[in-house]
Amino acid sequence: MLKVRPHPEYPPEEGRYLRGNDFSPVAVAIVLNTDEDKIPPEIEHLVRVGVETGAALSGTVQTPNIGFEKLIWNIVGNPNIRFLVLGGPESEGHATGAALKELFKNGIDEQSRIVGSDAPFPFLYNIPRPVVNRFLDQVTLVDCQFQDAATIREAVRACFQEQPAVFRGVMVGDPGAYPEPSIGGSLTWKVTQPWAVPKDEKEQAAKQKALDLMERLRAHNAGRLHE
Repeated sequence: MLKVRPHPEYPPEEGRYLRGNDFSPVAVAIVLNTDEDKIPPEIEHLVRVGVETGAALSGTVQTPNIGFEKLIWNIVGNPNIRFLVLGGPESEGHATGAALKELFKNGIDEQSRIVGSDAPFPFLYNIPRPVVNRFLDQVTLVDCQFQDAATIREAVRACFQEQPAVFRGVMVGDPGAYPEPSIGGSLTWKVTQPWAVPKDEKEQAAKQKALDLMERLRAHNAGRLHE
């Protein structure tokens, strides 16, 4: 079974995760539904279970925009990761788990929006479309959301097995490294507040109209100051 070394800069993005076995075929993402300074013990336990069972990376994800972008960059830096186990509760404010499932099901549209997601701001503005596509080709989602630690542990172990088998409706088993080189890179901060970006052409036109008006007012006021 072919295994490869991750990119030299792997994992490029900082976050609330633990690094485990670089040659593991699985990563674990636990949905965080609290402030980062109030992470409950049960969430921390699920993260530890992931890495202690053998995951390459195990951590929390909170938002279906910047949180997903960091997760994607870290995973494409390691072609050995072929499965992503989703666990934890749902985030009522972000609908993170549901958005991740829609990302795997539908991808993103021309505006970098996760197709089918009802999350407030499901936009991946800071990551190139080819990188998103590579992530979706490389990785299969194993949905263990709302399940206990024993199920997360069982999921990670199932992804390690050499003989393919069905686990929670998904064919799992280590297929070896993805057959293309690792992708190095990190976020280029074009949009740090995705909620402030117009969602469609109508909003873009309205924003541009407001900006044009503000510019005319500034020019008018500057002219009056020099009278």
